[in-house]
Amino acid sequence: MWDATLLTKVMLAFTIILSAFPIYYMIVIATRTNSDAVDVPPPLLPGGNLGENIVRVLNDPDAQFVTGLTNSAIVAVSVTVSVVIISTMAGFAFARLRFRGNRVLLLAVLLTMMVPIQQMGVVPLYRVMVELEWTGQLKAVILPYLLNAFGVFLMTQYTEQAVPGELVEAARVDGASTLRIWWNIVLPAVRPGMAVLGINTFMITWNDFMWPLIVLAGNPTVQVAIRNLNAQHSTDYVMIFTGTTLSVLPLIIVFLVFGRQIIGGLMEGAVKA
Repeated sequence: MWDATLLTKVMLAFTIILSAFPIYYMIVIATRTNSDAVDVPPPLLPGGNLGENIVRVLNDPDAQFVTGLTNSAIVAVSVTVSVVIISTMAGFAFARLRFRGNRVLLLAVLLTMMVPIQQMGVVPLYRVMVELEWTGQLKAVILPYLLNAFGVFLMTQYTEQAVPGELVEAARVDGASTLRIWWNIVLPAVRPGMAVLGINTFMITWNDFMWPLIVLAGNPTVQVAIRNLNAQHSTDYVMIFTGTTLSVLPLIIVFLVFGRQIIGGLMEGAVKA
């Protein structure tokens, strides 16, 4: 008879295998030819064409894959840095500073989360970009996303839990300015929350497809470049899977770099909950 611990391990192992298999199969197809990709039964072991497929993807003139990677890196890093810094400062203000209209402003921020801005705002936002003559330029993708209501809400909640109000008051009594309190006390305390918000923002921005497709004609991000890898009259599975494999590498690198902070933040939140 299986005990609970062994059953839990088996279920965890099954879940991990089930979750990782799509990524593994994507890499397998990226190492093979188009004829292998449509074989029945499908191949389950890597082939020897990975280098050739990568060269094809990087040199495809229609996809502009290298340009897409560069553009996505610029957009994702700019948006992530901006969202994390602004959300941390706003979260500190809403959580620990007392000023008139504090709760009303926070409620206004929360209300914006209930409106599907991305769907309802595409047409007016595109008209604004046309009027500003920003279409085809990266700032048309970066500027609308420099502030994130969810990020402000998340960092407000995290600051309320991680930074005691008494500590802030003690720092004020010692003569510390608001900016110095934010830099020396708040930032070290909310670093796990910043890591969680940062990786979430980076992933969403990196994977964004619709808005860059609309506003960046001829100057693609990586997701649009993957769409352009598809052949005009047939589906080139190998090119698409190879491009997708290359596109997820930056996400894996970011997760490995900030993984400890992310897990720490999640565990800390679970303990406090």
